[in-house]
Amino acid sequence: MASSKKAVYAAIAGNFSIAVTKFAGAAISGSSAMLTEGIHSLVDTGNGGLLLLGMRRAKRPPDEQHPFGYGKSLYFYTLIVAILIFGVGGGVSIYEGIKHALHPGAIESQTISLLGLSFTGLTLNIAVLVVAILFESWAGYTALVEFNKERGQQSMWKAIRTSKDPTTFTVLFEDSAALAGLVVALVGVVLAHQLQMPVIDGIASIGIGLILCGVASFLVWESKGLLLGESADPEERAAIQRLARADEGVEEVGRTMTMHLGPHEVLLTLELKFADDLSAEGVEAAVDRVERAIRAELPHVKRIFVEAESLAATRRSGGQGSAQRGSGRQRGNGGDDSSAEAAST
Repeated sequence: MASSKKAVYAAIAGNFSIAVTKFAGAAISGSSAMLTEGIHSLVDTGNGGLLLLGMRRAKRPPDEQHPFGYGKSLYFYTLIVAILIFGVGGGVSIYEGIKHALHPGAIESQTISLLGLSFTGLTLNIAVLVVAILFESWAGYTALVEFNKERGQQSMWKAIRTSKDPTTFTVLFEDSAALAGLVVALVGVVLAHQLQMPVIDGIASIGIGLILCGVASFLVWESKGLLLGESADPEERAAIQRLARADEGVEEVGRTMTMHLGPHEVLLTLELKFADDLSAEGVEAAVDRVERAIRAELPHVKRIFVEAESLAATRRSGGQGSAQRGSGRQRGNGGDDSSAEAAST
């Protein structure tokens, strides 16, 4: 999580600095593309604050109303960020672009004096955009470095699709969209002045909006899956089954159901079947061993619920359903809940 925070802080610092320079350039030159880029950077600054808020609220401990904690708060705030990118960033950019394309006005070749030096509006716009590209490149590089630390040997696309921590790849996508938008704005501003076609400035703004809407749509899709409750990776589910089968008291491993309660917190429901000659104490000892083995290899599996039943009871029922279960028991270790239900034989 510290790695994610570093990327978010870098994005906030970079986007705020960029927003100030862009708005100044837009006020002087009247460029629509520059104005929409300023709005985009301002939205990205606020988005960084929302991600930090989500990370903070996700750390709240469980309570009576939320016994599994608040880990999914981070996924909720990521969804809000995606909606803001789509509506405020992309929507406003497209609106401003259409308005400017329909009523482009005239391009003014005004001269601005700053610190005793004279600049044309075009030169100032180019300077602002180049500075913004440098800031955005720094923020994007920071996000890429932190993302690469998390993805390990996975391909970038697979890491994004399987990641359960949306903060780093959200910042990475934001910065990538920002860089693409800056390039579009730079090309639009230069062409509009060189060709004396102010409509190109509006078209560039529409292009920026479409880029933002595309990125936001992908982030909404990813956030939806995380909010609904994604399972652990197939490799982790296979490891859980392997660890359970390795125990001498376990005869068969049934359903293995997992769900991410947060980026680094997994809930596990595991169905284990034992031989009919195994005593209740033996079942309990086996369950304890399986839980310890899983926690040792997969420490992010915080909450484990085990359903234990005998093979003899299952055979008597003709394989149709589980054995009759006795009263469950609940215990925890360091805030981690575990439960097992021993079958009546």
